[in-house]
Formats: sequence, C-alpha cells, structure tokens
Amino acid sequence: MGDLLVFVLSGLVSGALYALLATGLVLSYSASGLFNFAHGATAYLCALTFYEVHSGLGWPAAWAALLVVCVLAPGLGWGLDRLMFRRLARVGETAQIVATIGLLVALPAAGLWAVELLGDAGAPVKPAENQFGLPGVGPSPARSWQLLDGVGVDSDQLITWVVTAVVAVGLWVLMGHTRLGLQLRAAVDNRSLTELRGISADRLSSVAWMISSALAGLAGVLATPLLGLSAHDFTLFLFVSATAAVIGRFASVPLAFAGGLGLGVLQNLVAGYASFAEGITGFRTAVPFLILFGGLLVLARRGRTAGTASGDAGGPDAASADHLAGASWGRRWGVWAVAAGALGVAFYTVTTPFWSGLLAQGLALGLVFMSFTVVTGLGAMVSLAQGTFVTGAALVAGLLMSRGWPFVAALAVGTCVAAVLGALVALPALRLGGRTLALATLALAFLADQVLFQMRWLRNGDSGWSVPRPVFGPVDLGDDRALGVALVVVVAVCGAGLSALRNSPSGRAVLAVRSAPAAAMASGVSVLRTKLLLFTVSAGLAGFGGVLVASYNTRIAATDFTAMTGLVWLAVVVAAGVRRPQYAVVAGVVFAVAPRVLADYVTESAHLPVILFGLAGLALANDPDGYCAAVPVRWARRRAGACGGGTGAAGGGTSASGGDTGAAGGGASASGGDTGAAGPGPEPEPGRPAVPSPTPPLPAPAGYAAAPRGEAARGPLAGAPPPGPRASDAGHGPARPALELRGVTAGYDGGLVLHGVDLAVRKGEILVVLGPNGAGKSTACRVAAGLLPAEDGAVLVRGRDATRDGPVRRARSGVLLAPEGRGIFPALTVEENLALYLREADARTCVYDRFPRLAERRGVAAGALSGGEQQMLALAPLLQRPPEVLIADEPSMGLAPRVVAEVYALLTELRDAGTALLLVEEKAAGILGVADTVACLSRGRVTWCGPRGEVEADRLTAAYLGRAT
Repeated sequence: MGDLLVFVLSGLVSGALYALLATGLVLSYSASGLFNFAHGATAYLCALTFYEVHSGLGWPAAWAALLVVCVLAPGLGWGLDRLMFRRLARVGETAQIVATIGLLVALPAAGLWAVELLGDAGAPVKPAENQFGLPGVGPSPARSWQLLDGVGVDSDQLITWVVTAVVAVGLWVLMGHTRLGLQLRAAVDNRSLTELRGISADRLSSVAWMISSALAGLAGVLATPLLGLSAHDFTLFLFVSATAAVIGRFASVPLAFAGGLGLGVLQNLVAGYASFAEGITGFRTAVPFLILFGGLLVLARRGRTAGTASGDAGGPDAASADHLAGASWGRRWGVWAVAAGALGVAFYTVTTPFWSGLLAQGLALGLVFMSFTVVTGLGAMVSLAQGTFVTGAALVAGLLMSRGWPFVAALAVGTCVAAVLGALVALPALRLGGRTLALATLALAFLADQVLFQMRWLRNGDSGWSVPRPVFGPVDLGDDRALGVALVVVVAVCGAGLSALRNSPSGRAVLAVRSAPAAAMASGVSVLRTKLLLFTVSAGLAGFGGVLVASYNTRIAATDFTAMTGLVWLAVVVAAGVRRPQYAVVAGVVFAVAPRVLADYVTESAHLPVILFGLAGLALANDPDGYCAAVPVRWARRRAGACGGGTGAAGGGTSASGGDTGAAGGGASASGGDTGAAGPGPEPEPGRPAVPSPTPPLPAPAGYAAAPRGEAARGPLAGAPPPGPRASDAGHGPARPALELRGVTAGYDGGLVLHGVDLAVRKGEILVVLGPNGAGKSTACRVAAGLLPAEDGAVLVRGRDATRDGPVRRARSGVLLAPEGRGIFPALTVEENLALYLREADARTCVYDRFPRLAERRGVAAGALSGGEQQMLALAPLLQRPPEVLIADEPSMGLAPRVVAEVYALLTELRDAGTALLLVEEKAAGILGVADTVACLSRGRVTWCGPRGEVEADRLTAAYLGRAT
C-alpha cells in the first residue's frame, strides 16, 4: 500500500506539470487553430531565465518566478502571436508544424547563446546547459515531511500541487464565469462567427497565447528541480503532455487538465508495476511515449486522415500549381544539371580536402532529406521518424559489415530494414492525419531511441559500429573528392527517379489520394496502400542516405541521429522547399556547410547555427513553399501577370452545387456555387488557369441596373425605394441607405465572382436578393459583412465609406451577418449564446418570455436544438437589440414550412423596428411575401431591381436560368 501511495504522489507531481502544459496547448490551439510544438521550448526558456535571475543575479526565488511567469512568458506569447502565429494560421498545416518545430529548435539555443554572451560581457550568470539538481521556488535544499511509514513529500512537490490547484481553480473561474472566458470558448467554437458578432478574434488569440505561455513558464519554473535545465527533457515533457491535450480533444481545458494529472499517475504505476518489462532496457523511460501513441490511436481515429490536403490550402501540404508544367527538359533541369557538373569538376579542381569533405557530407544528407520530399512534399504527410530510419539502417549495415559483409550488400539490407521499419511505423499511424500523425511518428521515434536502439547486440555499446568507405576497383571512396563525385551521381539518379515517380501513374495516384481520397477510392485507387507505399519508399530512401552518411563519418553510434535530430532536419528541408528533390539537396549542403562558415566568419558559438536553422522554419509564415521555390515562383507569377491579364487563379473557383466557392478562405467548395468566371463554360482543369470569360458589358447608366446581354437595362437602381412615399420616409425626403454596395467587384484567389454589383438597403426596408446557385449571392453577403474584401468599388454604411473595415469593425458599426446555415455557437449553451449578444440579464429574460421553448432549454448546448430552434436562437436576441443592418444568407435553409413562416415573421418585426434587412434566398415564392424591394442576381451582376409589385414570372425565370426572357 505504501508503494502504491508513493507512486501516486510522485505521479501527481509530473501529472501537475503535464496538466499545466496540456492546458496551455489547448488554449492556444483553440484560439488560433495552431498546435505549438515549441510549447516545451517556451517552458525551457522560462526555466533558464528563472535559474539565471535567481541563482546568477541573486534575486529571491519568489520574485524571479513572478518576473518569469507574469512578465516574460506572457510577453513572449504576445510577441510570437503578433509576429508569427497569426500569419501561420493562414497557411497549411505542414507549414504550421514545421515552423513551430523551428521555434522549438531556436528558442533554447537563443536562450543559451544569450547566457553565453552575457557571461562573455562579465555578467554574473552561471553555466546553464544540462545542469541538474537546481533549486526551485521553495527552500533549497527542499524540506521533507513523512506522511506515513516510507511515504514522504518534500517542499517542491507540495508547492507544485498547491500552485497547480490554484491554477485549476483560476482557469475554471476564467473559462466558466467571466465574459473573457465565454468569448474564448466562442472563438474555439466558431472563430469567424465571433468576429461577425463584433468580437476581435485576434485579440482573443493574443490573450490565449499570453495565458498559454504563462502556463508554460509556470510549468518550467516548477519543473526546474525535477528536470534541471535540459532542453531535451523539456521537449519530451511537452510531447507527453500532448497526450493530455488529445484527451481534451484540443478543445476542453478541464479534460486536458484532468488528463494530465491522470497521465502522470498512470505513467508511474505502469513503470512501477510492469515487472514483465524489467529485462527490456529503456522500457520504463519509454512508458510516456507508449501512452502517447496509444492515446493518439484510440482518441484521434475520427480525425482527418493522413495526406488529405484539401483542408490545408495554402501550405506545403496543398498541391499548388507547377509553374514549370509543360516546360522543356532544359528549362526544368538545365540549371541543376550544370550545377551538378560544376560541382563534380570542383571536387578535383577548386575545393580543398576539407571543403570537399563538407560538400560530400552535404550531398549524403541531401539523400536523407529527399525522403521528406517523398512523404511530405508528395504525400502531404509529416513524418518525424526519419532520424529513426537513418539510425536503424546504419546500425544494421555496420553490424553486417562487422561480420564481413561487403559494403553494397550491407547497404542493400540496411535500406530494406529501414523500409520495413517505415511500413511498421506507417501501418498503425496512417489513419491519423496532420499534427496527430506527426505526434504519432515522433512517439514511435522516441520509442525506438529508448528501447530498440538500446539493445546491446544492435548498438554495440557507446562506440557503435565501424562503417568503412568502400573501394570499387581503382575507385577508392576513402578520398573525399572521389566520394563527392560518386555522391553527385547517386543524388542525380535519385532525383531523376523521384521526378519519374511523380509523373508516373503511381505518382498521379498519390496526388489523387492527397487531394481527394474519396474520389481516388471511387476511381479504384487504394488510399491506404498508396500511403503505405509512400511511407515505405521514404523510409527506405532515408535509410539509404543514412548508410552513406555513416560511411562518410566511417562510424555509426545509436546516439548519432536521434528523434530530435530528425526535427531539425525537417525544419531545414521544408524551409528550403519540400516539393522538389533538388531543394532537398540544397538543404543538405546548407546544413553541412553553414555551421563551418559561421564559425569561421561570425562566431564560434555552436548555438547560432541552430538558431538560424530554426528561424528558417519560421520563414514559412511568409513563403510556405520554401525559400528555394519562392524566387522562381514569383518570377513565374510576374510573367503570368504580364502576359495573362485578368485570367482566374490556377485551379481556383470551381464548385459543384449550392453556395459560393472559396468560403472561409477561397478555393473550391464541396457544395459550391459562385465560380470565378464571369459566364458559363467548362470548369478549369486542376493546376491550369481558368479560361478568361468574355469581356463584361459596360456599366449601366446611373439609376439603372445592368441587364442581361442583349436586353436593355431597366428598373430603378438596386435597392431604390418603390414608387410612392413610404410611411417611414414621410416628411424626411429621400432616406440615406443604411448599407450600400457601389460597383463592387470581388472574388477568390484572383477569380472574380461579382462584377460591378450595386445594391442599397434603407432603414426599415427589406431588400431580397434572388438568383440561382452560383449567382454570387453569398459572395455579396460576405463583402457586405466585411468577411471578403472588395477588389473594386465601395461599401458604405450610413454614408460612411467602410470598404476597408473588417468584420469586427463592420459588426460594431451595426452591420450583422446571419450566415448561411445557423448563426449560433453549437458548443455553447442557449444561455451563453444569448449572453454573447445581450449582456444584461433582463434582456435575456425578455427573450425567454417571448420564446418559452428557449427558456426550457437554456442549459442545453445550442448544437442539440432543432433547426428551427437554432434559427430562433440566432434571431431572438436581435429583437431585443435590433441592429442597424441585418444581412441574412438563406435564413430558411433546411427549415419546415411552418418554421419558415415564423422566421419571416421575425424578420418583418425587425424591419418594423427600423432595421435594414438584406435577405438572400434561392426560393422566391415565400420570401416575396415580406420583400419591399427585389433584386435579381445572375453571373455576378444585378440583372434587374425594383419594387416587389413589379416582379414578373418571366423575369424570375430569366434570372434563375441565367438568360434574357
């Protein structure tokens, strides 16, 4: 019993730290959609600062901890959010993963370099790297108390428990009982809808990152006596705490917090009672990664599958257009062929033996880096286990060569072992996706480091195995120059092979699986087999390169290429460009040569190259395709812009049916509608520019709407009041429009959807916009609400030019959008949905009095309501505080006829209260009964607008069929 209590108490210490880190991960991910792999690095940097301020500068521990937790950590979170995370949120998931891994690499090195520079300047700092047994916030040495016979607790443990309990209570109060917490949870549920309600999602993101960094800093300070100052241990701690974040589904703070505590206890119990594994070296230290991998498999199987790029538009995981598609061989490969030839000649003419060796090492690493081109560049999957494949292949090759095997045979077997290892890693992990797949492969990589590579027969102790360079007849690869030329040839062959794979039927199948798995399956392509093939080929190529790297070094040890080494490699190669094998070779050469150049000409510190390699990953926020690809792509775009004029963006703007394409960021929509072309015609092939539409007609004269081609313009200007005075206008003359669109042109990714749209709606008026699928109705709503910027024209709110206003400022000026579907927060209760718009309890009481059904379900999550109840919940608070303008996109979608009548009655009531309503509908029959003015939209143009009484059946037919009557 005493042992059990000891395991539980000590597990609660590590569990408390897991809980703090996991809670910070969930907060930052929820607010920004970004999983921060550098969260542990933030904790390490804060622990390092605490140690130097307390032990070096002599500050009291409590004051040093307050400085770090309340000032440094939140400031770091705020700065990273403003400088980096906001831009990363707009790129693909691969770029996000790699950029934060770059930060993971750079932050500890930056902290250690700063300590090194301060020490050189004479500051009273202490050596910090890999220091253990350090003082914490409490007394030093820690005081101990005996609770029971054999069961004790010390002051550091007690402080950790108390502080964690206080933080738990504080987070419970913040998230559940404050308006800020309510807004944070709303942003987690629906970020864009939060902004449409006038709440700045960017501000909430900054707050979340500040709280997240403060929690990481607190965990770092509390963990200093336990972990010391080991960046590696802090990183491992982060990845274990990620299991608790998975338990919380990256959304629930309470679940993540409880999961962290339980994880610490479970880890200790397994390590303490798993007697069956006493003979397995490293098993006890590997328990957290077994738990992480098992948790990912059990709890994340419903996530997006690996290699699906559809949700990652904009990043390296999205299949962007190839600007060299169709170009001649000379244009595609000429420069690289010349560079390879020049490098081969330089080995024997220009370079010294030292630089020949560095270049040869870079070429060998380029082969390893090509494996990322296969799995990430081609397959859109992030594997963090490439270092494992390199080490496994090299150790097997060294083992065989020690038994007398020839180099070529050992190389072949080592490559095959790496490929098999890759398949074994891929089989359980491939059903995961994105960050979950990355975490799963990293967990397996740590397991290999802790268990597989600790087997004595495989590792041969700390010395490892000798891997001598081969001799082929008169060619002795022991000469760095000969090895360099041989590697140039091997690299060229591998690069050509990968390019051939990409252009082969198998490569096309991979691209199909990457972008549309369901469609690929319907075409007879096995998704799982294709992904497994990619992983296997990638692992085999990494193992092949790993044996050559070991041959260059003439020795391999189990600790030469760890899982952490693989993280640095990924940051370097993706920063250079992961789509093409040539860029991987450039990354390998840079990785080998840059540290020596910096040491010779800048500083001898080993930390600066690490910082620069880490910061290279951060550049993905600006150039998601990598710096090698950025220059030629920009040149290609400039040439295309000079020659192509106004053609649509490559591959964008197509849709199947219903709703505007590019919703929430552009691109193709699953149930799309508005296309990027001005008129009908075939959809552009993926990766090719859209066919330019015919030249649009000239704008209609002022006061008239544009008519279909071949028909004279007629009718008053869109939104103009019907003939005769309105009751609301009596004695006031012509009313100024509450909302007006003047000559608005807009679209997605360069493909135009709206072409000079004029619409105006006045106070106390309902303007109904009708039109078929793809007419541009939803796009007009998004432009009016500020979600989509206008390419040309102006948006006026009560006469003020609001064209440049975003959705938050537009909402605060009184323009609200009820988006297509339901404008509610599904995870929030009915009461919380109302509280976001109505702060006063009396106002919410009035809503409940008016809608008893909502009162009955005030504590129910809004997502559990029926469709009619959800629409009532979206509109009910507006009756208590009517907006200046309400834009409703398809308010009757999916509702029963009786409920539709109730919704229309509510909209009429809002009009009578003075709200200007812009309603978009596809079903004309019902909505015409409440309309004051009707506008017909077709192909992105207003084809007719006038009073409801002048709407004719043939005119509606023309609008919906997209032709003149």
